[in-house]
This record gives sequence, C-alpha cells and structure tokens, in this order.
Amino acid sequence: MNRSHCNAKKFRWCNVSDIEQRKCAELAKALQAVLPPRARNSFVKLSCIKVHNVKDCIKKIWGNTADAMSLDAADTYTAATLYDLTIVAKELYQEGGCLYSVAVVQDGSLDLRQLKGKRSCHDGAWRTAGWNIPLGFLLSHGYLQRRDDQTVAEATSEFFGAACAPGAGSLLPNLCELCQGQKSYQKGRNYFCETTNNEPLYGPEGALRCLEQGVGDVAFLDDAALVDVSAAEAARYRLLCPDGTQASLAHFRRCHLGYGPGNAVVTRHNYRKVARKFLTAAQHLFGRNGKHRQRFQLFNSTAFKRKNLMFRDATMKLLLLPDNTDVSQVLGLDYVALLKGLGHQGSSLENSIIRWCCISAAEQSKCDEWALNIKSTPLVCIRATSASHCVEMIKREEVDAASLDATHAYIAGKCGLVPVAAEHYGLATILAVSVVKAASRSENMFNLAGRRSCHGNLYSPAGWLLLTEYTINSNNSGIGSCNINAAYTDYFRKGCMPGSSSKGKLCKVCIGRQQADSKPPSGRCAANHDELYYGNLGALRCLVGNSNGKNFGDVAFLEHHSLMENIEYLATSGWAPGWTAGDFELLCPDGGRAPVTEWDRCNLGPIPPNIVMTRSIIATKIKDFLMKAQAELGTTSRAEFQLFHSQKHGESDLLFKDATKFLVPAAQTNVEDILGDRFINLAQSVFSCVHSDTLGFCNHDVCSRL
Repeated sequence: MNRSHCNAKKFRWCNVSDIEQRKCAELAKALQAVLPPRARNSFVKLSCIKVHNVKDCIKKIWGNTADAMSLDAADTYTAATLYDLTIVAKELYQEGGCLYSVAVVQDGSLDLRQLKGKRSCHDGAWRTAGWNIPLGFLLSHGYLQRRDDQTVAEATSEFFGAACAPGAGSLLPNLCELCQGQKSYQKGRNYFCETTNNEPLYGPEGALRCLEQGVGDVAFLDDAALVDVSAAEAARYRLLCPDGTQASLAHFRRCHLGYGPGNAVVTRHNYRKVARKFLTAAQHLFGRNGKHRQRFQLFNSTAFKRKNLMFRDATMKLLLLPDNTDVSQVLGLDYVALLKGLGHQGSSLENSIIRWCCISAAEQSKCDEWALNIKSTPLVCIRATSASHCVEMIKREEVDAASLDATHAYIAGKCGLVPVAAEHYGLATILAVSVVKAASRSENMFNLAGRRSCHGNLYSPAGWLLLTEYTINSNNSGIGSCNINAAYTDYFRKGCMPGSSSKGKLCKVCIGRQQADSKPPSGRCAANHDELYYGNLGALRCLVGNSNGKNFGDVAFLEHHSLMENIEYLATSGWAPGWTAGDFELLCPDGGRAPVTEWDRCNLGPIPPNIVMTRSIIATKIKDFLMKAQAELGTTSRAEFQLFHSQKHGESDLLFKDATKFLVPAAQTNVEDILGDRFINLAQSVFSCVHSDTLGFCNHDVCSRL
C-alpha cells in the first residue's frame, strides 16, 4: 500500500439533511478532482456524515464519530461550554462577523410593541437572529413578561398565539404548532419542528417561507436572508422597527432588533490542525475568489436548490482562529451575556441575585447594610476599583449594575449598557461649581493656570468634562492640545485628580488613605474613596489640606448639591475644625466671586443626573429591584438604613448621590436621551481626542464595528 495514502487523514463533516449531505459529497469529489495526486494522497480526505439534527452533530463531534461543522452562534456556545469543543474558524459576511436580527411582516398595520397573540416564525429555537436577540429585545423592553418561575421558552409560548421554532421540542407544543416537517414516531424519520433542512420552515429561509405562505404573522431572522429577495418580493415585506414604525427591507441597518455573531466552525481540540488545513484548502480552491470556484462554490447553495448548506451563503470568507481562542472572544461579551440572561444553559445562582458594584470599602460597607435590609431579591455587593472598572465588570457579567455619574454613564452607553433608572434631585438641578478659600483673594476664573487644583476624579462631569469650557478650551487659556488629560497637566501646576496617571502632576497633591498596617498610605490617587481626596467631599478636603497643613489645593471643582453638608462634615469630623461656609467662596465664569450659597448665579453649568446602568437582558429585573428597594428604604422610609444617606459610613455620595430624592425608571433605552444634547456633544468632542481604556476594551467586542 502507498505509504503517503496512509498519511491522509479522514475529515468527517457533519450534515443535517439529505441535501446538505449531497453538497458535502460534491465538495469531496471536487477536492479529489482538483488536487494533484501527491497532494491528494497526503491531504485530509473529506467524508460526509449525515445525522438527524444540529444537537446530534454536536454530540457526534464530541464522541469522535464526526469532526466538524459550522454552527449558529448559540449552538457554538453550547458546543464550547457543554461539550468542550473548540472554535477554529468564524464566518465573515459583508457586514463583518455579525448579523442583524430583523422582524419581517407582510401586514402594514403590525407594531413591534404589540406582538402578543400573533403567530411567529423563528429560524430556530435558541438560535441567534430568530430567537435569542428578538426575545432579548422583547424582554428588555418589557413587551414580553417572564415570571421568576418561568423559562424563556415557557414565557414565549404564552406570548405568541402559535409559532414555528424548530428545535423547541414537544414540551411546549405551541412553539411547534405552525411547523410543517414530516411527523413520525421514529426519530430518524420525524422532521417536524427539528433543526434540519428536512423541516421546511427551519432556518432563515424557512422563517421567511413561513411568512410568505401566510402561516405566521411575523418572521424573525437575520439580514443575510434578505439579500436574495427579489424587488417584487421585497415590496410585499416590511421590517418592524423598535420605535413602533415600519421600514423597507433595505433599511435593516437602522430598523433591527440588535445584532450578534454569525456562524463558527467547531471541532475537537485534537483536530484543530486538521480542521484548519481542510478549511484553508477548501476556501482557497472554492471560496469567493477560489482557483476552482467554477467547479464548486463553497459559499453558495443555489445549485442544490436550497440555501445555507454547510456554510451560510452570505459568507465572504472564513477567518481562521488561533489555538485557545476563548468563546467570548468569538461571540462577544454582549452576546454571551444575552445567552446567560436568557438561561441558555438553564437557571443558575446568578439569575436569582442582584450583584451591585462598589468601588471602595466605604461603598462596600453601605452596600452590605443595604443587602441586610432588603426583603426582595437577594443583593450581593462586589468590589471594583473605580467607576470605569464597574462598567467593564458589568459588561463582563461579573456584576449587574451601578449608579454612574453622567460621564461614566456616557461611556457605559458606548459600551452597549442601558439605563434602567435615573437619580432625581427634587426641584434642584445639580450644578458644577469652582470653590476657593475666601482668605485667598488672588484666584479668579481667568487666572487658574499654574494653580494647584482639586478634582473629584478623572472623567467627573464637574471636575473634568465641564471644566474644559472654562479652562483649557477657554479663549485665554493658551492651551492648544485637544487631549484634555495632557492639557490639564500643562494647565495646572499640580493637583489631585484621582484616577490620573499615578506618576503625573495631577496626582502629586493626593494623599491616599493611611491604613494601620500601610506605610506609605494606600490608594494614593485611586479613583475611589480609598483616596481621601476622591469625589465631592474629597475635593473639599483637598482644598483645605490635611491635618499637617500640607497637600492642599488653590481651587476645587465639584458639584454643589452637598457642598454645605460637606463643609459642616469637615468641621464635625475633625478634618477642618472651625471652618464654616463663610471661609469659602465660588469663582464665577465672569471673573467675579460669590458666597458659596449663591451657586444659582455662579456656576459652571448643569450636570445630568447619575444613571443606573446594566445589561439590556436584565434591565427589567434591575428596574423592578430598585423600585422595591426605594419603596422600602428611600427618603420617605422610616427604616434605620437610608438608601440615599452616606455620611454614617465616613464619606458622601456612596452608591447614589446623597441629594437623591428618588429614582425615576428610565423610559428611554438610550442613555443619550437622558444626558441631553449639550452634554453629549461635549462628551463626543472630548472623547474623540482622549483615549479611554474602558472604551478601548468595549470597542474590541466582536460586533462593535457594525
């Protein structure tokens, strides 16, 4: 026997229908035909394995009776996390590695917000575009209600009048009622509601067929399925948009329910090298620009009178992935969070608790007391190092929510998080103010360059963002840098801006927090309360200086809302005994000064409220939790623990601003609507020049480029 033939390794591709098996067999023939004899003998030999459905394929690959297949993103997650399969390649489309999820109808009167009782067509149960993203959308907006004791499938079965969601199984017959596959008591011959091309209404093509035939009222699928729809057909269809309107199929980029990762190829760990070798050769020969694409087209199934056989027909190319690529790197943090939120692998402890983000020991202390005093969903308090770190931890599913200042809320919105509630301060508007010592007469708003400055923290609205308009961006500043972090370093002689570069001038005045076992002080210049000069109270401490009369600033930039209480607290806590409100003054934008009580006429501008941000799939859960929490522990409560009071824990504005009267549920799902145009325009201008590690982290998510 030829020794080189013995070296050829068999590569078994898994297929879920007769027609897909036929395409695979034709690919095997084409490979043998175009490869030269020497390469043919040494190259992997393609073998085609037909099974009943997608789940069987995953099990076959795991059990070493098949080697690979291309899976929907949700099935990829299952294969990687439950069956320990590895991801070797990802399909890339015209739009990149992700696809839009759209809702398609023929009825011009249907509204996305009023689908209860309608008949639905899904490309498959627990698939990305036809199930996970649309149901996540409906749940996060409160249109689809889910009880604590319900699975998503059970809630969906109650929501729609009837459906075809191939793969839903027999436990919820309503979800299979509209399907048309052959029924049989023998598994091998039963195609009804199965994830196989033998079920006529399976996949994006099947969901559209379900709508076209009038079987369903709405079809959930991905935008790639719309590419081959003729102009005449397209005229019959409309997209349902999130705002309740409709749009033509061509407008899927603005009228969609979200977007998520496309298909990926999985195999066993020990077959990664073989799989990559096969995929590289297959697309080199038969891909979009393949040398022998006239003979066989890897990413086209029209010759077999079906679509999406073996690979999605929309695939432009396969992106081969390096070893040990984590599933979250392939699917993205947002999509993995969505799957977990939908209970893709069943219920877990995380689904039964709320994890709140705390940024210091003081916040942890208050949060732990909150957890002991609530009667609703259990609360767990988890420590982060800063507000920016909270954003990343929410994104990574390590915590669930935090109340963020306006700038951090803007960053969180850019990271795909959504608002669930905004702090409300009664009739007052929070204002940014500039505070100086009354005894020091030389400072005014026009001569702060070269002074020692105190800022609540890096990115704070009052001490970082709004301040640009009166210092480095003002006409008389002489600073030309658009990077405001660099510009502040040039503008002020030194200062304390917690969160800045620890080796920079804007950390020199910071003092950290002296611990009994910590010399020198720990937490110096940290963007949390471990730095005593952090926040509004911290900026005031910085202005006064420590007990040694050192480490002080000439001017403090902070929010007005707790100014009087903080001045009083400085005196009573022993930090600055004898100091009163009369010892401080405000700097006005016109160059004058005013008593600290006259902030209404002497301020640097209004600041949007703090906003509680979370992941979209758990937004309703967090909102319900907060409304119950403030009913029990808000300002009108007689409970010993008060949600919006902090000074008993040694700081101010812990977890929420102390000025908060109550939390207002967010009617908008876009944080920019809450922050307002003026703030958004300033933030966009600044962050177009300033690097943010958190925004950089978020922009690496797989679908961020869409």
